[in-house]
This record gives sequence, C-alpha cells and structure tokens, in this order.
Amino acid sequence: MTQAPHGPLDQFTFRHIGPDPAEIDSMLQSIGSDSLEKLINETIPASILERQPLNVGEPRGEHELLSHLRTMAKRNRVFKSYIGMGYHGTITPPVIQRNILENPGWYTQYTPYQAEISQGRLEALINFQTMVSDLTALPIANASLLDEATAVAEAMAMCISITRRDTFLIAHDCHPQTIEVVQTRAKSMGVKIEVFDPSDSDTWKSRGFDDVAGVAVQYPATDGRIDCYEALADALHNAKALLVAATDLLALTLIKPPGEFGADIAVGSAQRFGVPMGYGGPHAAFLATHEKHVRKMPGRLIGVSHDTHGNPAYRMAIQTREQHIKRDRATSNICTAQVLLAIMAGMYAVYHGPDGLRRIAERVRGLTQTLRAGLRKLGYKIDEDAFVFDTLRIRPASANADDLLNAARDREMNLRDFGDGTLGITLDETTTIEQVEELLHLFGADRSDESSAALTLWNEVERRIPESFARQSGYLTHPVFNTHHSETEMLRYIRTLESRDLSLCHSMIPLGSCTMKLNGTSEMLPVTWPEFANMHPFAPVDQADGYFELFEQLEDWLADMTGFAAVSLQPNAGSQGEYAGLLTIRAYHESRGETDRDVCLIPLSAHGTNPASAVIAGFRVVPIKCDDHGNIDMDDLAAKAEQHQEKLGAIMITYPSTHGVFETNIRDICKVVHDHGGLVYLDGANMNAMVGLCKPGAFGADVCHLNLHKTFCIPHGGGGPGMGPIGVVERLKPFLPGHSVVKPKTAGEQAIGALAAAPYGSPSILPISWVYIALMGSEGL
Repeated sequence: MTQAPHGPLDQFTFRHIGPDPAEIDSMLQSIGSDSLEKLINETIPASILERQPLNVGEPRGEHELLSHLRTMAKRNRVFKSYIGMGYHGTITPPVIQRNILENPGWYTQYTPYQAEISQGRLEALINFQTMVSDLTALPIANASLLDEATAVAEAMAMCISITRRDTFLIAHDCHPQTIEVVQTRAKSMGVKIEVFDPSDSDTWKSRGFDDVAGVAVQYPATDGRIDCYEALADALHNAKALLVAATDLLALTLIKPPGEFGADIAVGSAQRFGVPMGYGGPHAAFLATHEKHVRKMPGRLIGVSHDTHGNPAYRMAIQTREQHIKRDRATSNICTAQVLLAIMAGMYAVYHGPDGLRRIAERVRGLTQTLRAGLRKLGYKIDEDAFVFDTLRIRPASANADDLLNAARDREMNLRDFGDGTLGITLDETTTIEQVEELLHLFGADRSDESSAALTLWNEVERRIPESFARQSGYLTHPVFNTHHSETEMLRYIRTLESRDLSLCHSMIPLGSCTMKLNGTSEMLPVTWPEFANMHPFAPVDQADGYFELFEQLEDWLADMTGFAAVSLQPNAGSQGEYAGLLTIRAYHESRGETDRDVCLIPLSAHGTNPASAVIAGFRVVPIKCDDHGNIDMDDLAAKAEQHQEKLGAIMITYPSTHGVFETNIRDICKVVHDHGGLVYLDGANMNAMVGLCKPGAFGADVCHLNLHKTFCIPHGGGGPGMGPIGVVERLKPFLPGHSVVKPKTAGEQAIGALAAAPYGSPSILPISWVYIALMGSEGL
C-alpha cells in the first residue's frame, strides 16, 4: 500500500501490519512462493476467489477517525437511569479502570489453557469465584458466563440434565428479558416452560412438582420485592426438583443468601460491581451450585493445585474445552465467557472488601427507603408490606404514568414503564441524596416543605433489614478481600498479578482459529467514553442515535465482507453465534412446514462447540468422516445426505478448515447439502483468512457467525469478552433474532426469540471493530 503525501500521516495500516517488505519477501522465499498474489492464488480455490474490492472505503487516519467517532458518540444522550431490570449505574474504581480495563497487559491475554503463563489471571478468577461463592452461600462458582439471562438458561439445562425431566417453571416476576431467553432456549431443547406466580402457594402446591426439573425465581424480583422461598425450596426438594435463584450480589451483602434458603443454583450478573452498563454489555454473569453438581456446570472452573515443588498453583479444574471429548453429549456450548469483566468485578470486591460493599449496599437501601417514604407522603401507592432493597414499583395517585415518564425525560431521567400504569425506580451506587430530592420534586413534592425534603426523610426512615430476611453469615473473609484497600496496595496487587501472565505485550501468541492480532490503542479508547459506557440497554431508542449509526455501518461492512444480505449483532459470543445461526435454520424449515428437518451433519474434524451448539439448537448430530488429509470425505457426505434426505436440516463446516486448509470442493459440499434440502452453516472462526479474498455468502453458505474477538480486533481479555454476530442470506432474514423489551432494527418478521439479555449483545465493545475496519479501509483489510 502507498500513502498519499497530502493525506493523513497517521494511517493505521502501516502500524497494524507488522512485517515490512523485506520481511515479507524473506517469508515468501522460505515457503517457495514468488509473491503474495501467487501465494493467495495457490491457497484459495479459483472458483471462490473474489476480485471485487470491498466497500469499506479508503483507510482513515487515527486522529481524524476518533474525532469522527466522538461526534457520533455525542449523538447518544446519556440520561440518569432508574430503569433497573438487572442493569445499574456503578462507579468503576479508577485504579481498576486504568490498570485492568484499559491495560493491554490484561485485555490482550489469551484463554488460560497454559496455566504456567496464566497464574496472575487465574488468581484473579479465583477471587471472582470466591466472591460469588461467599455471597451466594454456595460452595462452587464458575469463572463467568455471558449474561444473567443466558445464565438462567444454562441453569435450566443443568436442571434438565440432573433430573432427566423436561418441564421447567420460571417466576412471572423474573426480568422479562430473562423469561424470553429461557423460553427461546427451552423451545429448541424441547423443554416445556410454565410461567408461574411463586407467591401463590395454593396453586403451586395443587400443581405439584413431580414432573418438574427445576424452578427459577428472581431474588429480589424485577419489581423490587424480596420474598421468602424456603417453603418453595422444601416442596421442590421433596419432589426431587431444583430451585434456581437469579440474584443480586450487592443485595446479598444485606439479605439472606440463596444457599441458606435452599437454592440449589444461584445465578446473576456481576455488572454492578464496577462494570459499566455499556448499553447492555459486556458483563460477567455467574453461576454457583453444590459440589455434587459440578460436572453439570457450564463454563470454566478455576482450582488450586500444587506444582512439582509443592507450591500452590492455579489451573483450570474444569473447562468447556471438554466439549472436544463430549461433543454432542456436552451439557453446554459456552466457550468464550467474560473473563476480563469477571476480573474487574472480583477486583471491585478486593478493593472495597466486605465492609465497603456493605456500606455501599446500606447507602443504596437507605436512599430507596428515603424515596419510598417521600412518595408515600405524596400519596403514591407503594405496597406497604413489600420488603425491598433498591427498587420501587409505584402506582401514580392522580398523575398519568405516561406524563410522569415524559416529565422525567424532560429532566434527563429514565424511569421504568411496567406497561400497566405503574412505574419503576431503581437506585444504585451512583445515586445521590440530591437526585432523590429531584425525584420527589418530579412526583410533586413542594421544594419549600422541609418535612418532605430528602435529607429530612433520610434521618427519619427505617433502614434496618427485617430479621427474617437479614443476612447473619459472614462473607469475603479471605485475606485478599481485607488487605488491598488503599490505592497503593491495590495498584501493586494488580501489577503483581499482571506480571505473572503472558500477553501480547510480551510476545506473539501463535494460535490458529483463535486469531490473535494487535488490539490497537485507538480501537480501545472509545470503550470507556461515557457516551458508550454509561447507557442503559433499555433506554428509549431515540437516546441512542450514535449507537444505532455505528450498528448500521458495522452491519453493512460485515455484510459486504461476507456476502450476506443481513447481519444480527445480538449474539455475544461465538458459541451464541453458532446457536443463533442454527436457530434461524430451524425456523426457516418450520416456516415451510418441514419440522422434521432436524439432522445436522458435522465433520469429525470440527471444533467441539459445533456439535454442542447443534444439540442445544434441537438438531441430531450425524458425523461426517474426514479423509487422510483431514478434509471432508465427499463420498461419506453424499451417502449421509442421501440417507437423511427427508430430515436433513443443516451442515456445519469450518472454512478454512480446522487444520487451516481452503478445501477446493467447498462449492460441491454446499451443493450436496442444498440438493438434499439442507442449509449450510459456516463457522466463521477463521474468517481472518478470507476477508477481502472470498465471501461465504457467495460460495454457498446460508449463515455464518463472525468472531469479532478474532478477526475484527476485539481483544480476547483472557477468555472474554467476545462477540459472535451472524450474517444470513436473503431467505433467512425474516428469522433474525428479536427482543421483547427493545426490538432490534434487524429483527425479522418471523424473528426467533431473544438469545441474549440485551438486544445488541455487548455494544460497548463494538466500537473496537468499527474503528479497526475504518482505519484499515478496503485495501488494508
């Protein structure tokens, strides 16, 4: 590439592409090729090689592009959020933001498969697991999941696997996005879902639980109520069923933990422990349970062992890579999780310690009680008997709910609309007494009435936790949570752990399908801009114009690079992309009345997540042999396609293949499947080798997921976050995923249900890929 003398001098392609011309020539000589063009022609089949340039445009300068993106970000209007629903304002301690979230020594690490170069990160994950285990009062916790909603879906799958039953109940007062994600997962797994009222004991006692695998409740509920579930837990256990509690870690510093009232599994999000809302993510979810269920747990579990010298050593005790062994018998397809965010949440607990967390929780509870007293004094109806932590559900006395919502927005506040004439207000760590005062004025308080002032009410209200709900047990007693409370101590602890890990700061990490590349500083800067970081995912969409401009441009670029008609950004991991793509195929067949097309052909060489995803999506896996070179055996493919012609739904193929080869007969593979009524799912883990050279949608694939944390420069974060958007051909567009709270603009007319808690997955890391693509331009890519 040449650089125009009058153009920007800070073009990024020269910084991103490391080898200079002499080094490229040396490498070409070593492999016996005369030029890059010849190497490409020798590697990629001529039948699929693209000659048309991409439509991304010219490469941009770093300074100019960031200025453009800053203008775009300012189109987001960040109001004070009182929406709640599992997403909260939080204060990221600067020592954590600067030294973990914004530090390439942490965010460029790879997944810790090699324990000897991962000891710092593994200790940080042990901290996270210990924090979750202590706060939930359950002995085993994993090293993170994708979000709270998918964590409940994973817990449901655990219950099904443990009990061998196929009915699951979920409380009507769980967060609505959680209910929808569970319903989506249940439908594909053939699980019967019932939404029930956990407070109506007469009904559930009459129903009984003998056919039930498990029950999920929200603790505290989505409307703020905190109820006792001990009787429900007893009834479930008598029927050999399980109780799942979706819970709030901050509330658990004050209230009885799930493990002490009989919950078998506790899940939730650690977002409010110092991780910005980010318009929905990424955040670290968690799952805790009893030791007897550990082999059914999704995700990774970090343990402590000893090295050959007898010293303590951390390692992955259980990891989802055992999908490579279990394949279609795996209980979960989760691979990439949210390690970087889990580390932040764990460090938040290390920094504040048990006393600091309790003070934060008591302050939130006190402000909520203050607001409650003031609203009741103004005549608003709030359940007198309800015990709450941070959320109030209000029935306006005389004012119209819509009028109050609009008046709040005029003051740059977002309240929750329950849709039935009631409003919700959730307070958090960032809420001040002055903001409570403003809320009371919004609802009609007289500024001149001192008796109604927030500070007066604060001094009068009852903040004590009712004895029947109060937590009596200790938590976070390990020295790590009681030592590093000054910034100096915290900084040294973070840097000590960082020094025990290998990252891209130290060397290349030469992986194949998990492409590791430079995570450019200009790409990373926007992640913590407040316009991207501080938005609630369910804020009114007219407040997120900047995000939507970025989404649409990124979707267009990805569609152009892949040759697909449309892209959905909702899947928040590669495994979720696989699941989403397969669900669109199932929905397509069902729309045509071909509900029996449930066979998925998968080569034996495929990544272990492929068969796991297929089973979760409701397919039966039929393996395809590979030849002596590792390529798909065409004779076996043809025979299996013919054998299952009436029920063939899909094939899952990785391209280039898992062993790095562009199989020359890829068009023939796609044709065989299409001729027998199936569709082609292409695993896009290796898309880095195709960008600008060939397009899956042009050579026969019907759907493909893209790992933005591989090909498009979102860093691996030591095991997450990631993003796995899917591209689809025209006939699959109507089935792209929807969301019941905020409908994505790409949702089809026959959309499959939500796959992630937030409509756009993990939006706050999408600027990374956007900046990378724009900086590189068509030719650079």
